[in-house]
Amino acid sequence: MKQNRMDLAIKAATGVLLVVLAFVIVYSVQDHVVAVGDSAPNFRVKTENGAIMTPKDFGGKVLILNFWASWCAPCVQEIPSLNQIQKMFASQGLVVLGVNVDSKEELYRNMLQRFQVTFQTVRDPQENINYRYGTYKVPESYIIDRNGKVLQKYAGLPDVNGEWKVWTDPQIMSYVRSLL
Repeated sequence: MKQNRMDLAIKAATGVLLVVLAFVIVYSVQDHVVAVGDSAPNFRVKTENGAIMTPKDFGGKVLILNFWASWCAPCVQEIPSLNQIQKMFASQGLVVLGVNVDSKEELYRNMLQRFQVTFQTVRDPQENINYRYGTYKVPESYIIDRNGKVLQKYAGLPDVNGEWKVWTDPQIMSYVRSLL
């Protein structure tokens, strides 16, 4: 009798473990990290100035999608150059969209004011957009072409030949200019 209970308990525990393992496998397969050449995942956000933006519906412009946070030193470092590149190329068809992941709105607002951010921004403290892109750290940026295809991905600051740069680096600006 005790042996039957023991066998039954082992079978039940094995069954539970198999169900958990199946769930983990299915969940892992669904997790997708966006790479160069992929279509940009769709999302719809309302920016600080009230504009509705999506990667496929932003007026056929080139999009720099930048994930950032106020506590991230490289993020802070790149904000002035994102302001500059947006200003330089906006009339030629470039849109910069900064997606902030700060949990506290006050930190986000302080950064906007401190750096006088001129590019479009949106808060996403639940990191819903990050999840769709498979972005788990900041800064991370994507350059998305007019057709919604990811052309470049930078985990960290933009780099040229393995060296971190800011967005106004001549090589990066030349690349962006070639897309416009």
